[in-house]
Amino acid sequence: MKNYIKLSFVLAATLLVSCSSSDADYEDLKAEDNEQFSGGDVTVFNTSEEAFGFFAPNLTYDEQSNFGIGNSFFRQNWVIAPASTTARDGLGPYFNAISCSSCHFKDGRGRPQYADNETGHGLLLRLSIAGVDAHGASLPDPIYGGQLQDNAILGQTTKGTYTIAYTPIVETYADGSTVTLQKPIYTISNLGFGALSSNVKVSPRVANQVIGLGLLEAIPEATILAFAYQNTKNGVSGKANYVYDIVSNSNVLGRFGWKANQPTIRQQAAAAFSGDMGITSSLFPTENIPASVNGSGIPNGGEPEISDANFDKVVFYSSTLAVPARRDYNDATVLAGKKTFETIGCTSCHIPKMTTGTTHAIAALRSQVIRPYTDMLLHDMGTNLADNAPDYLATGTEWRTQPLWGIGLINTVNKHTFLMHDGRAKNVEEAILWHGGEATYAKSEFKKLAKKERDALLTFINSL
Repeated sequence: MKNYIKLSFVLAATLLVSCSSSDADYEDLKAEDNEQFSGGDVTVFNTSEEAFGFFAPNLTYDEQSNFGIGNSFFRQNWVIAPASTTARDGLGPYFNAISCSSCHFKDGRGRPQYADNETGHGLLLRLSIAGVDAHGASLPDPIYGGQLQDNAILGQTTKGTYTIAYTPIVETYADGSTVTLQKPIYTISNLGFGALSSNVKVSPRVANQVIGLGLLEAIPEATILAFAYQNTKNGVSGKANYVYDIVSNSNVLGRFGWKANQPTIRQQAAAAFSGDMGITSSLFPTENIPASVNGSGIPNGGEPEISDANFDKVVFYSSTLAVPARRDYNDATVLAGKKTFETIGCTSCHIPKMTTGTTHAIAALRSQVIRPYTDMLLHDMGTNLADNAPDYLATGTEWRTQPLWGIGLINTVNKHTFLMHDGRAKNVEEAILWHGGEATYAKSEFKKLAKKERDALLTFINSL
């Protein structure tokens, strides 16, 4: 009898402890209200290969018309001048692509080239040398300028070409499994105008998806600056870039580009027209030609080659592309992955939620609760990701936190999953493993997770 009583006590105590432990560990994970609306009212529910190409649902009828005109200029090819299509001539003389959509295919993301002679894939090389100009911008190569255009119009010598080779880097998880990353090495050759500067810095940049740019522009500056801090949480800092704004002739907060080196969508788009396609605008009225080339005899499409009226439509289009809604946002695995994303520190930089301001010129973008998963700030990402090319206040190891909205649909839209600034990561898992510098803690915690936990986290990210 004594033994029975003793056994009963032990079982009861065990059950009590078990229930207590289970109760303490249990967390009822639920989605937030409206969590599926990544872009607030600027959200579309479409998961097709056209998912990145829809206008904000809250645009007026006239605004939808402007969006359509901008869309046509974004997608259609520019041609060499003179041409009968005078609104779309002036390509080059040096260029990387013949249209915006060549690199931002279906408003999506570019990738590294599959073959050495492939063009129009969405990866280009920026060139800079030591020193800064009067506004703090990096100095371009004295012959080739700030970007290697690997195409030229008929009758002109191409500036040069490049190839990519890869070096393997093995990452090992705590459970012993491994992932082999590929570090790219770029070689520029076939130079048409002599050698590059001996101290040239080469920074590869892949074209990013265009969704939600207007919402990012509408985030109040004070909100972004409030995210900045120094060496507090697990060694993470956040730094704003201040860059030259042509319109205001002053240095202001940088928001766009891989190093937050452009202040506005307007200037980002004008720089792309100039650098990528050789199309001049009122913001960038000068052709990109080597110093030894006499540009007076080269045909052009007018001065500027894209009129302000047409350029305004492209800017409006780029500002009002909607954000796809979350998928499976209330799925148990997704919610578990979301919790892990928070626990291991990813949200230190990839801040989930914020509200746009009340003053943006486009009313549809105002006062929207958005979930971009970025702080819009610069972070040191370590030597493995370094391009060693400063860009205003960004050092050679610093990159802007990439918004994650839409990341799970890149494969659907663009038929690939290449990520990071140069597309070196073949998927989300590799992108996490490329993190270093301030993100070392989060990466280390990710590597300690069990495979089921890692898979849940990846499932969450791909739901964004």
